[in-house]
Amino acid sequence: MQKIQHPSNNDVLGAPKDWNQAGLPCSALPITRAKFGDMEAVVSYWRPSAEELAVMNAGGSVELAILGCTMPPVMLSVDPQ
Repeated sequence: MQKIQHPSNNDVLGAPKDWNQAGLPCSALPITRAKFGDMEAVVSYWRPSAEELAVMNAGGSVELAILGCTMPPVMLSVDPQ
């Protein structure tokens, strides 16, 4: 999937401090700082390629990988834009 610029984007996240770009490149990510009720959130938008859509339409799944050894609270959804 490719990260995309969304009309709501209002900030950009860079690589974490001291990130080893040679070990695993990490590029800037356009984000929207938002709130869900009283909870602050950081939202990024991604668009699947035609090949990825074909895999999902054939029963494939979306994979979410978090670097590290725990899973923070996350949410996946779709956006019509």
